[in-house]
Amino acid sequence: MGVVDVFNALPTERLEEELLACCAAPAWGARIAAGRPYADRAAILASADAASRALSWSDVLRGLSAHPRIGERAAGQSKEAAWSRVEQSAAAVSADEETKSALVLANKEYEARFGHVFLIFASGRTQAEILAVARERLGNDDAGERAIVSGELGRIARLRLERVLDAL
Repeated sequence: MGVVDVFNALPTERLEEELLACCAAPAWGARIAAGRPYADRAAILASADAASRALSWSDVLRGLSAHPRIGERAAGQSKEAAWSRVEQSAAAVSADEETKSALVLANKEYEARFGHVFLIFASGRTQAEILAVARERLGNDDAGERAIVSGELGRIARLRLERVLDAL
């Protein structure tokens, strides 16, 4: 039985748990689950991308609720926390104390400006790169930043879904 067959055959409750670990916005996972059966992996990922684009801003905020501040270690034993630690691990290793402190300040400024956690697809990025992006994004207007955050959430969810598929 192939990965796609296993994905298609997962009991709904188990699939929903797996998808919530990828993105804490239930609407995202519900849309993917409702699209079963899928013909191939590409179709699953295309459905995930479409589900990300279809999220309302309140759905995006719900998805953000599962993400720690960038540069902070995610607590707990959940799959989401483990993935977050992996996604931020290269950045954490690469930072000096001055960059770490500047990122804490940028997080605070961002949250004061936009009212939610700064979200970035951190995989493969250094903390210096993340800091530069955070500072740049502080200049965005609300609508522009919402579009970026939605896109970043979608990229993270897709990466995590790929991990789920790889583990089946």
